[in-house]
Amino acid sequence: VSTSHLQLAAFALGTVGWILCTVSMGIVEWRVWHVNNTTIISSGIAWVGIWKVCFISYLHISPGYKEQFCHKFSGYDSSIPLEIYAAQGLMLIAMFMGLLGLAATILALRNVYMGITHKTLITRFFLMGGFFYILAGLCVLIPVSWNFYSVAHNQSIAFPPSYYMPSSPAAQEAGAAIPVGIVAVILLLLSGTFSLSYRIPVITDTITK
Repeated sequence: VSTSHLQLAAFALGTVGWILCTVSMGIVEWRVWHVNNTTIISSGIAWVGIWKVCFISYLHISPGYKEQFCHKFSGYDSSIPLEIYAAQGLMLIAMFMGLLGLAATILALRNVYMGITHKTLITRFFLMGGFFYILAGLCVLIPVSWNFYSVAHNQSIAFPPSYYMPSSPAAQEAGAAIPVGIVAVILLLLSGTFSLSYRIPVITDTITK
């Protein structure tokens, strides 16, 4: 037990990292667009996520009331940029890999704290957990970095007319999902490093004459 403190920390960090990965995937604010034409997008701000785009509109609403409209991305829409579709797949893979990492770490810690002395099995579970954590972290890092690059270069998106979105914003900024994803990457990579650092303790017997 005394040799697995880092691995226990890895489980805690990996759990938080996996939760933040899931949260980041569900947040719609990956890219925040500021638009000049407020005829339909009444607030002048639209949120572009990896699953849908949303904005606030006062159209067909009584004065003083507002409604959020969202359009889900279609898998057959070629106008949606590659970084959005890549983010969908990679974030799902990251969530699955993180879950496998947690399961492997739980099995290893269970053996450690229950006194099961199958050292080779414990080491393999920790190594598997570390591998899955790092893979999950890399799968989050790619879409987060790619979308941040698109924001930094103010890249446009040719949305279909039914979305009521302009093809390019007046300005855009990174949404809340990107910093949440960055924190998830850091925690997952740290947990993976801690898990991979496990070494089988060497027990020496002292014989007194």
